[in-house]
Amino acid sequence: MLSEPMTLYKLMNLYMLKQVNFPLTNAQLTDFFLQHEYASYFTLQQALNELQESGLIHTESTHNSTRYEITKEGEDTLNFFGKNISPAIVEDMDQYLKENRFRMRNEVGNVADYYKSTNQDYVVHCEVREGKSTLIELNLSVPDKEQAELMCSHWKAHSQEIYAFVMKQLMSS
Repeated sequence: MLSEPMTLYKLMNLYMLKQVNFPLTNAQLTDFFLQHEYASYFTLQQALNELQESGLIHTESTHNSTRYEITKEGEDTLNFFGKNISPAIVEDMDQYLKENRFRMRNEVGNVADYYKSTNQDYVVHCEVREGKSTLIELNLSVPDKEQAELMCSHWKAHSQEIYAFVMKQLMSS
């Protein structure tokens, strides 16, 4: 077992990111650590920050979420030091991922964000991803920030029907 708790928390994050073929959000990682009482929120954030600074994970942030993926260097580190994670903790992580994988993949598969364009309107960027593949991507121009925020908040609930509609329209004669 490791004598340094922060090292263990970093290895646990690397392990969880390695076990899935999609990014995990800050909320998803936090849920595991707090639910199992492994670390406090602030300790977890420190571990994630240090992993990012050392290049072991890659982050992608939007207005409302941060997503993490393990890098090649992170995988190498995990391969070398991963045996230091106790079997009981590995079992907890594996069980959590098994029970929550489908929900977690769906949560990170819907991406919606917005930014201010050069002509002072807002561009809403919406995506549905499966793993590392993009199934649909939309960029819509709207006149104000409130509309952009509203569209982003509605994307998750309506993305599947929008995708189905577009596919149907494009496939019909």
